[in-house]
Amino acid sequence: MTNPRIATYFHVHLVSDSTGETLNAMARAVCARFENVLPIEHIYALVRSQRQLDRALADIEAAPGVVIHTIVDAELREALEEGCRRLDMPCIAALDPLVSAMSRYLGAAISSRVGAQHALDHDYFNRMDALNYAIGHDDGQGGQDLEQADVVLVGVSRTSKTPTCIYLAHRGVRAANVPLVPSRPIPDKLLQLKNTLVVGLTISPDRLIQIRRNRLLSLKENRTSTYIDVDAVREEIVYARRLYERQGWPVIDVTRRSVEETAAAVMNLLTSGRGQVEVLG
Repeated sequence: MTNPRIATYFHVHLVSDSTGETLNAMARAVCARFENVLPIEHIYALVRSQRQLDRALADIEAAPGVVIHTIVDAELREALEEGCRRLDMPCIAALDPLVSAMSRYLGAAISSRVGAQHALDHDYFNRMDALNYAIGHDDGQGGQDLEQADVVLVGVSRTSKTPTCIYLAHRGVRAANVPLVPSRPIPDKLLQLKNTLVVGLTISPDRLIQIRRNRLLSLKENRTSTYIDVDAVREEIVYARRLYERQGWPVIDVTRRSVEETAAAVMNLLTSGRGQVEVLG
């Protein structure tokens, strides 16, 4: 039997002239490709002056590691790269390869406007509107105008309906969710929807019981309940699956899916063949 490899920790410094969200997501995606390697993240957001950059470089010097940046301003970028050369640390411009390739393909000049991707444009307000809609139509609320949704997620308790709706909202998708509760009738408005995509979420009984038990533990609730009873949970799931089949709703199995993966599957259904019943495992 081989001994498990001890994880390697390293410092990664993320320097951005905007919110740092893009850079953080990219760094985490890259680090996830390496086993037993855990980054210690240092994020420097809204770095737009030499003073702010000097402060970041001082922190970088105190904790040597990899520097990744999305600095647009030419002078600040040069100062950061020079500082990293002085400290003998790798300095990576995260977006440069993609931006250069797009520029060559489009034959267009590259914008030097800082934080351009976060401008208060039409898409931004669409995302905010979608987020407000998701919050107002969470867990069966606001059922009177479900037809205004791009998608309605249906499922038994603890099938990631709410976080998936919030994630979709950040992509500009107006998403509502309706819980299936054994003692509660299905809203007529849900069954009457004609032009709105309705997606049923399903999950394995074992996984659902585990999630629900963890939920009860977090609430310090230890009494016995049908909420985690094996037979009752299986009946809930069977009832839900029969409903989806009867209504002809597409189905997504969230047993082994992250919220991001479930949201991606919903996006795929929105853009192609929304009426077709499809079980996505």
